[in-house]
Amino acid sequence: METSIVIPTYNERENINVLIPQIIEVFKQNGFSEKGKILIVDDNSPDGTSEVVEEFMKRNKNVFLLERGIKSGLGSAYVAGFKYALDKLGADVIFEMDGDCSHDPGDIGRFLYELENGYDVIVGSRYIKGGDIPEWGFHRRLISKGGNFLARAIAGIPIHDCTSGYRAIKASILKRLKLDELKVDGYAFQISLLHALLERNAEVKEIPITFRERNGGKSKLGNDDIREFFITSFRLRLRRK
Repeated sequence: METSIVIPTYNERENINVLIPQIIEVFKQNGFSEKGKILIVDDNSPDGTSEVVEEFMKRNKNVFLLERGIKSGLGSAYVAGFKYALDKLGADVIFEMDGDCSHDPGDIGRFLYELENGYDVIVGSRYIKGGDIPEWGFHRRLISKGGNFLARAIAGIPIHDCTSGYRAIKASILKRLKLDELKVDGYAFQISLLHALLERNAEVKEIPITFRERNGGKSKLGNDDIREFFITSFRLRLRRK
């Protein structure tokens, strides 16, 4: 399967310098060096993230860079990356992955294995048996679990980890969505996307992952993202059939 790993970035120069070689090595170990592609979607990072990616592109033909020119949200970055992977890279499977080294590339093979078993979407879950967030304190756990409670109880999404940013999605189901109509720019994109996939009867499975603290830099989650998350949860509830 042609596999594209879509990674939105903003000021992730040091992390991307570590993450890209790790993914390339996983591709080699799993025997799909030719079919595995890495797409970095960068929002004009002032720290030179795009320059690091360009250096990798000189040495590896399966590393790609999509520069958007302005700082925008996670949701719009993923929409742009999904479209590029579908239209330009011929992806059969598209991954979401954070650019801060919090997701283990070594799990990629597990995601692909489950897709081959007939599922449309695989979600890396921190909140099922075997999943963990060993380095988070009480406050961050509370915010994350609160967001997932809203997504399940209000938006009606029957997934334990609705906010997970580590996912694998078959292109066949993704093509059935009107991505521009998700209308979510920030982190609430994750629940909006899941909701839309479930509306198309996607077969979703969660697998446990260990989520690590970011390798450096600062979290991009802000008050506007939290506000948008609340609004999106209630908006999706109104759409429930």
